[in-house]
Amino acid sequence: MDADDAVTFLGRPLGPSFAGRVVTIAPGASRPYDEAEWRDALVVVEHGELALECPAGGRRSFGTGAVLWLVGVDVVTLHNHSPTETTVLVAVSRRRPTTAEDRPPP
Repeated sequence: MDADDAVTFLGRPLGPSFAGRVVTIAPGASRPYDEAEWRDALVVVEHGELALECPAGGRRSFGTGAVLWLVGVDVVTLHNHSPTETTVLVAVSRRRPTTAEDRPPP
């Protein structure tokens, strides 16, 4: 897949039924995995590379354009191993109805 074919949500309207959240990981930084943070979200690596670490220490890396589901996976930490590039993720999920009028009919 080249850059022209990559899935991206940055700078695009998502529509009223969806919410997007940008998550960045600084160069050389890590963040603990919290399944609740990713619940119901389709995650796209918009820039850089994301390495997922499992409890045994193994890691799998995903580059720009990768589309991930981070719920129900055996992950403990998200890493950005680049010394210079920030990893940018966009998590897109369905909006939760806030009022009775927002909920679909039974």
